[in-house]
Amino acid sequence: MARAIHVFRSPDRFIAGTVGQPGDRTFYLQAVHDKRVISVMLEKQQVQILADRIDALLEEIHRRFGTPLPEDAERVDLSPLIMPVDAEFRVGTMGLGWDAESEAVVVELLAITEGEFDESVVLDDTEEGPDAVRVFLTTAAAREFAERSSRVISAGREPCPLCGQPLDPAGHICARTNGYKRGVEFDKSLDFIDPGLLDAAADDPDDTPLAEDTPPAEEDSLEEEATGEGSAGENPESTNSESDDDPGEGPLQ
Repeated sequence: MARAIHVFRSPDRFIAGTVGQPGDRTFYLQAVHDKRVISVMLEKQQVQILADRIDALLEEIHRRFGTPLPEDAERVDLSPLIMPVDAEFRVGTMGLGWDAESEAVVVELLAITEGEFDESVVLDDTEEGPDAVRVFLTTAAAREFAERSSRVISAGREPCPLCGQPLDPAGHICARTNGYKRGVEFDKSLDFIDPGLLDAAADDPDDTPLAEDTPPAEEDSLEEEATGEGSAGENPESTNSESDDDPGEGPLQ
């Protein structure tokens, strides 16, 4: 069966958004034009990779072709996703390119697959390959997408001021509650600290050992994707380096 390629050449919106509470969020990208709405599901790290690569691409096309850099968006679309969200597919491979003729950033999102496929199908209309969503963005719209994506990613759970791990509404076991860290404001974390430890530290702070720093955990758990070994869509966290001949185009995996 021929693949389905959903093309948006002048979308009204192209945004990243989430469904669910902080700590248990599902990430989506959604393209909208008039009454047509297409949503795809992906991982938080994929959203971050795409936003970072878009910013890098804008810098590169400015350097190579003199395309004016868009200013930072003064007004970012912060409206929620159009509900209900019905994902067309889960994203495996992502493609990013520059269409010089229309002066547009081209984002392509390909469905995750169990088997291998030729990466040449990315940003191509061939009938063989995974289903895809292809979106053309002005440089200003691309910058706004990257800005909103960064805000969505950072809108998760607040970090604990002691250990840096995300605070969970259901409770938090702080790795530093066996010690005392000077200079920390405890007003936001008293619910998670044994008051007796604070009293003991206040009585003799010089003799209280400092706990080892614990690296912060991810805000949202990443779901493991089941793909075929060697598939181009099996590792969404990695990216293919862009070639020197055409740095503005290439698949993001």
